[in-house]
Amino acid sequence: MDRLPPDTRRDFLRAGSLSLFGLGLPTLLKAAEPTATPPKKRAKACILLFMWGGPAQQDTWDMKPDAADVYRGEFKPIQTTVPGLQICEHLPQLAKRAHDLCLIRSMTHTDVNHLTATHHLLTGKPAPAGPIADDWPNYGSVLAKLGHGRGQLPPYVSMMPVVPNGAPRFVEQSHGQGAGWLGPVYNPMRIDTDASSPDYRVGEFALSEDTPADRVLGRERLLQAFDRPGPMTKYQPELEAMGAHYRRAFSLLSAPQVTKAFDLSRESQKTRERYGMNRHGQSVLQARRLVEAGVPLVTVFWPNDGITNVSVYWDTHNRNFVDLKTRLCPVTDQATSALLDDLKSRDMLDETLVVWTGEMGRTPKVGQAVEGGAGAGKDGRDHWGKVFTTVLAGGGVAGGAVYGASDRFAAEPTANPTTPSDLAATIYHLLGVDPRTELRDRLNRPLTLCEGQVISGILK
Repeated sequence: MDRLPPDTRRDFLRAGSLSLFGLGLPTLLKAAEPTATPPKKRAKACILLFMWGGPAQQDTWDMKPDAADVYRGEFKPIQTTVPGLQICEHLPQLAKRAHDLCLIRSMTHTDVNHLTATHHLLTGKPAPAGPIADDWPNYGSVLAKLGHGRGQLPPYVSMMPVVPNGAPRFVEQSHGQGAGWLGPVYNPMRIDTDASSPDYRVGEFALSEDTPADRVLGRERLLQAFDRPGPMTKYQPELEAMGAHYRRAFSLLSAPQVTKAFDLSRESQKTRERYGMNRHGQSVLQARRLVEAGVPLVTVFWPNDGITNVSVYWDTHNRNFVDLKTRLCPVTDQATSALLDDLKSRDMLDETLVVWTGEMGRTPKVGQAVEGGAGAGKDGRDHWGKVFTTVLAGGGVAGGAVYGASDRFAAEPTANPTTPSDLAATIYHLLGVDPRTELRDRLNRPLTLCEGQVISGILK
């Protein structure tokens, strides 16, 4: 790998001014004394848009137009609504809404493995060695344990559309998506259904036409008969979790007004088309409906594109510029800008935190290979965790802001290096959870929920 020339220039720091449910093992949480000033107005919910695969930061949010071609790539920067702030030409709608965005251009860690780097971004903790059941709990699982949410809707939903005959869904193997050692009861409700399909329906929440209501009632009573505590219950937490999930499913079936949140047909065709009639766009719209109905956290994973012969997701080892231009940037530009507009028009943006991130970035140099990565073709970029960009909006975050900076090659942070733990602490803080909350594991050992520092510089 070529040695990158050193650069000490600092950019500006601020511009302008389940299956249905899963299974695991339970433990206990204990709230510690608060260590940070509570936000002026707590966000009620978070929509986490996870760009699985690792977006190339220098080809999206942190462009380097003065670098040599082999570093800066093929795209041109465009001006945004924030004086002095430029982003990629293929994100024009988000450029018009940059005054609502906060770009953290100095995210950094050392992991170039998709499966474990995902854990770091979704929990604020490096992935432990071992099975997924030993993971640290996801943000949504922690919120569920702490009693966030209201009514009968699940407190944590994960949108992960299945693509028939698509490329391998590595995201299913990634750590940090569920409750880990916190326990199976707090795993997310996972929606695998393609929300853009004409017959989209979250099947577990809708009775088939030939299933009468009295049959459902009979099944619920049968469950109750088997649901009484028995001698094996304390040894099988999975059974306890399964019972809890079945009870929730029956509760939802008996409350059709609640399941309206899953019915995209209630949205106008104009609204649906504004988000984009594709898997990602309709999943983002579904996320908005869920948080509006009271779900505290929804994660929307970038879907498998069903392409088997080229890079999938945002993992652009080949065709980096072709795929960013044609299938990645336009879809995220449309869906994310629609989400911002929709939340704002409903007076929800101030109380909804939007997080756009991947688990890593891409190499500074086109065609560059790194140790532990997967290589890169002449038109691709390999894995790179040393610096990448996360974008926040709403929920108490200052808009029109850039926090941190990278060098002129997008290789290293040059100001305010920010770890996934710092991001996690900030997310928890904005949602009204003390990052220093104490958790106890299965051996009753006290563990701190998050050891990162709240990024006070980006808060309103």
